[in-house]
Amino acid sequence: MDAPIVAVTVYPQHARVTRRGRPGPAEGDRVRITGLPLALDAESVRVTGTGAALITGVDVGYEQHAGPADPALAALVEQRRTDQASIDAVADDEAAEAAKVELLSGVAKRSGASFAKALASGVAGPSRVEEVTEALGGQLAAALRTRRALTERLELMREDLAALERRIADHSSQSEQDSVTITVDLERQDAGDLELELSYVVPGATWEPGYDVRVRETDVTVLSYGLVSQHTGEDWPECELALSTARPASTVVVPELDPWFLDRVQPTPPARPMAAFGASMPEPGGLPRAKAVSLSRVAPVFAEVEQGTTAVTYRPQRPVAVPSGSQGHRTTLARLDLTAELGYVTAPVQATEAYLRATVVNTGDHALRAGRASVFHDTEFVGTTRLDSWAPGEEVELALGVDDRIRVERELVRRTAGKATLSGQRRREAEYRTTVTNHSPREAVVTVLDQAPVSRDDAITVRDVRATPDPAETTDLGEFTWRLTLAPGATGTITLAYRVDVAKGVELSGWRE
Repeated sequence: MDAPIVAVTVYPQHARVTRRGRPGPAEGDRVRITGLPLALDAESVRVTGTGAALITGVDVGYEQHAGPADPALAALVEQRRTDQASIDAVADDEAAEAAKVELLSGVAKRSGASFAKALASGVAGPSRVEEVTEALGGQLAAALRTRRALTERLELMREDLAALERRIADHSSQSEQDSVTITVDLERQDAGDLELELSYVVPGATWEPGYDVRVRETDVTVLSYGLVSQHTGEDWPECELALSTARPASTVVVPELDPWFLDRVQPTPPARPMAAFGASMPEPGGLPRAKAVSLSRVAPVFAEVEQGTTAVTYRPQRPVAVPSGSQGHRTTLARLDLTAELGYVTAPVQATEAYLRATVVNTGDHALRAGRASVFHDTEFVGTTRLDSWAPGEEVELALGVDDRIRVERELVRRTAGKATLSGQRRREAEYRTTVTNHSPREAVVTVLDQAPVSRDDAITVRDVRATPDPAETTDLGEFTWRLTLAPGATGTITLAYRVDVAKGVELSGWRE
């Protein structure tokens, strides 16, 4: 029975494929669906249908084939056989023309002496010699042109065959020589129409989310899309494609607790040194960085979103085809229009740049899976980042790059170093001043981070820590946070001062200025 693919649901690690077909009277009470992927999960096979019949049995069998089981691969192999026959025919024509050129060249070389004798003896006149010479030269020139054209044609055909060989090699890595056949036993009630639906789960299919995050003023648009990759060995034609976040388990068991034992620590024998192995570790690879693109005026078509108890399913509104071997086939899923709270953050002790930051709350109805995101500020490409799993109502921060309109300067305004007269302690004092100026046309909220040293030795004491204005947050690790609200053209100033006493005879480590 011919049962084409009508629907595919892709999960994070596999896919469920659905086929439908109508068995005719010729199939009788036993229907066979052949050419299925060898890697399909036999326990996942399900057969249902509509019509006046009962399904009395379903068998999963395996077939060995002399040729490829995949029809697409079989077509490529047949094309290779045809192309190779054409190449052989052209090669034969080229060899014949090469032999003709060699023959005419030999005749031309030997006829030179014969023409000279004929002219000397008066047997042939100059006109006759010229006529024969031109005829021989014309035939040789025509043979050379034909051979050259055949050689060029042969080179192009061999290049096309090499490209076909690469396609076959790539397809062969995804396809199996053998296949699965599912046999369905039926008990028909009458001769009416009957439709069977077959579903099964196959590995080698995945999807992962990706995002385009566009920030314009305080408006944030999150465009989500799915990247589908499948190496199942069968091409998915244009059909109903669904992407699900569910993770069906192959085995489901009730959790049980094992005993929790406490025991005495046994001494560990010294480890023997291992022989070195000279293989170097490969560098971790990454996805190519997305290039900056302008905003498209063509409205995308989004998928229907179904929120289940624990999972989300996206159903594109039009059929989607995904051939076997596809890597990162993109389909648009959904769009979220959010509102961001913009602000700046700077840590001048590390670098005097102010980074624009957008704080966004997911006001949508469903969670977003973790994935890579391309961030755009207005029409400018900022860079790529990774969004963690983003639940409804959860707040995330997006870095939008350096804004040069917020100028930050940090300078050392006081530094002293000396020795106390009575105790012999050495004393160091430092005071820093940070100025932040808003050169943007709108009010800016700038978060400034700075720090004072923290002692980890009783002989080293940090005293007289003074911060102006009072910081909004402080920690026991000497970290200070200020939040400055600056009008356009306004400047804010922060000072941080501290003193460090070092006991006599102690060498100070970690001091920086």
